[in-house]
Amino acid sequence: MPSPVYLSEEDHARISAAVGEAEMHSAGEIVTVLADRSDGYTDVALAWSAIVAFLALAALVMAPGFYMDLYERLLADWGHEWSPRMIVGLAAGVAAVKFGAMLLLQMWQPLKFWLIPPRIKTMRVHAHAVRAFRIGAEQRTTGRTGVLIYLSMREHRAEIVADRAIAAKVDPDVWGQAMSAMLAHVGQARIADGMVVAVGKVGAILAEHFPRAHDDVNELPDRLIEI
Repeated sequence: MPSPVYLSEEDHARISAAVGEAEMHSAGEIVTVLADRSDGYTDVALAWSAIVAFLALAALVMAPGFYMDLYERLLADWGHEWSPRMIVGLAAGVAAVKFGAMLLLQMWQPLKFWLIPPRIKTMRVHAHAVRAFRIGAEQRTTGRTGVLIYLSMREHRAEIVADRAIAAKVDPDVWGQAMSAMLAHVGQARIADGMVVAVGKVGAILAEHFPRAHDDVNELPDRLIEI
């Protein structure tokens, strides 16, 4: 399934310009990443399907007559004796149908992401942001001054990950204001505005702690990366 297009070329240009402007005042290098999702969550979908199948088996144990009568009505197979093999087969069939149906239901993305526990979303977004940082920014600047602003749309979550030199001087809680400002705009479907605001706030923090030197060069691309 192709990922949705969240931003126009104009939006990309605005964000790139904001990054360039922020880097004019500091030695920091800002990388921006917009992800449709941070994980496929196949394990979560399978877990929900297994839970539904287990509940169906529990219902069969508590009310076997309902399923037996339903089986006889559907197959017009009246008056026969239920053998252990038939009962096991009925249980397996019920579990398989419930498992498959729940898996199919979760192909509707709004339901799938609604069912994912918030803690798991947060953990997966953080992990993916760290991976993206390691690929795109970590130790790729002379002074270890790379910062990644990461926004994951399906999970409605953001992360800011900083390289070693910045992490040593800036408390992680400082980035919270930038993330809150970004998500406030994103929540109103103004994604580009949110990214631009976050870049500005991160740039101000970097300018305070890492002012731009006269011989500073742009070491990382300013453009937004969509994945």
